[in-house]
Amino acid sequence: MAMTSVTALAPLPSLDAMLSARTVWRGGHTPVVAAGGEPTGHAGLDALLPQGGWPRAALTELLLPADGVGELSLLLPSLARLTQAGSVVAVVAPPYLPYAPAWQAGGVDLRYLEIIAADARGALWAFEQCLRSAACAAVLGWPLQADAQALRRLQVAADSGDCLGFAFRDAKHATNPSPSALRLEYARTSTGENAWHVRKCRGGSVPTRTFAATLAVAAPADSRLRAWS
Repeated sequence: MAMTSVTALAPLPSLDAMLSARTVWRGGHTPVVAAGGEPTGHAGLDALLPQGGWPRAALTELLLPADGVGELSLLLPSLARLTQAGSVVAVVAPPYLPYAPAWQAGGVDLRYLEIIAADARGALWAFEQCLRSAACAAVLGWPLQADAQALRRLQVAADSGDCLGFAFRDAKHATNPSPSALRLEYARTSTGENAWHVRKCRGGSVPTRTFAATLAVAAPADSRLRAWS
């Protein structure tokens, strides 16, 4: 598990790049959806998603009421499979210090896990560059201050780098439009289970059913990310 530090700015993507990334499209044209998603490791969730898994070369938003509600447990099967295959997973400016034993217990090969430290100004840039680099199979980021334009850049970067992008954001953004290919919002069911609502998905109608799963949840204040194991 390596750690790097970065800070910089990047130019805006061109219109052609955004058209290529399918974050915008010409009127009268239906956006083309790549066939075959990346399996999530949760059969119930795969069954809900139009591509049968996480959309490849695209940005997925996870909308959360707080940190540590099971969001990383949702991703661990995919992250484990990718790193075990020798692909790099980058975690950009996480809000807590990653607790390596928990990730390892979840199946993640730490040799292919990169933790990137960045300040608030550099975190968004680092997230975008990792997505665009084509060196990472998946990139996780927390773009706290990202507006629609910043999210569009991240979507374009994920497409350019053929990468799975995961953006963890506050649930208050659920009502705002987003260029992300997939948006999942966390909620608790009446029986106390963790549930994920599909708020937006590219390539099909938004499913009315939710995905409920028993995922490990601990105190979100745990600085070692036990809450996200």
